[in-house]
Amino acid sequence: MHILLVEDNPMDILMTREALKDWKIEHRLHVVEDGEEALDFLFKRGPHGEAARPDLILLDLNLPRRSGFEVLSEIKSSPELSTITLVVVTTSDAAGDRRKCHELGAALYITKPLDFHEYIQALNSVETFCSGFQ
Repeated sequence: MHILLVEDNPMDILMTREALKDWKIEHRLHVVEDGEEALDFLFKRGPHGEAARPDLILLDLNLPRRSGFEVLSEIKSSPELSTITLVVVTTSDAAGDRRKCHELGAALYITKPLDFHEYIQALNSVETFCSGFQ
């Protein structure tokens, strides 16, 4: 399984890497740090011309260059990419953000816990969710 993490916070990238070490699903993690680079990766543009098509996208909403909402909208409006499982992992707990993400096609919406162990548990719930597709 190829996982694309779209995250600009170095600490959250590190915590995600640590959390994924516990996953039983064999995976390879790819990391991009802004919304524009995420779209370049997904549409195989520029230095990402040979990028693997991810099976799962973990998407933050608060990103430089292109917001997570813009990235989500472009992914779900693309016939080639719309079937990729996309999970929003963000600090926003706003009901409007949650609703908008589900309307745009996000499979799950996870509010990032501040506690490291809770963060790992949250990402383990994603593995459980994804194991249903294996």
